[in-house]
Amino acid sequence: MTQSFDLVGSLARGIESRGGAWDFIRDFAAHWVSPLRDGDGWLEAEVAAAEERLGVRLPAALREAYVLLGRRPDLTSNHDVLLSPAELYVDDGKEALVFRHENQGAASWGILLDSLQDEDPAVLIRSDLADKTAERWEGWLERLSLCFVEIVLSESLNADAELCDFLDTDDDSVELLQEKCLQLPFPAYPVGDKDYATRWFLGPDVLLRDDDGMAILARGRTEDDLDRIRDLIPGDWLNDCR
Repeated sequence: MTQSFDLVGSLARGIESRGGAWDFIRDFAAHWVSPLRDGDGWLEAEVAAAEERLGVRLPAALREAYVLLGRRPDLTSNHDVLLSPAELYVDDGKEALVFRHENQGAASWGILLDSLQDEDPAVLIRSDLADKTAERWEGWLERLSLCFVEIVLSESLNADAELCDFLDTDDDSVELLQEKCLQLPFPAYPVGDKDYATRWFLGPDVLLRDDDGMAILARGRTEDDLDRIRDLIPGDWLNDCR
């Protein structure tokens, strides 16, 4: 495990409060990606302009996230896309403020308009279906700050192929993941979904996400770290050219 950064402890604190979430993101960026710096977020004036255009006051957590890291696509938009303040919009049904899109348009993440007054509101997800009448906003995570922790973790798994990999799983690989790695203290999500659960794990300097036993995504701090987890959990890793 990384000696200079206690990812487990920092994440545990990060899920307790909004401020803890921002501290975790700063620490994670510094030790796993690159440190956050001045200019990595949108200006307060740009966020205020979005509020004026939309005619709503954004939740404190969303304003803070945009100002902290909104201009860091390596933390927010390697795969799915965090919308800029100028791109925020209210969905056609006038139910939610949309702030993130799935990379192929298959889903959107949003905040219900009637919860915008909350400082750290719940986040919902809406799938893009052929039958538009079947589309619904469904639970994702209970707090927006938690969602940004998840965004940073998930987007880190979709960076350079040299550091990231993907494995279609079977029962053996899932068992090895549970045996060889430490499950991280992140709440199960999507909330309210009894048939699907995303879980996070930490191996020796490797971050892993288990998508309900169907796939494992991994991000090593170095290429050697990634190779070690491939050896610990053998299988047909997508980017393993050894």
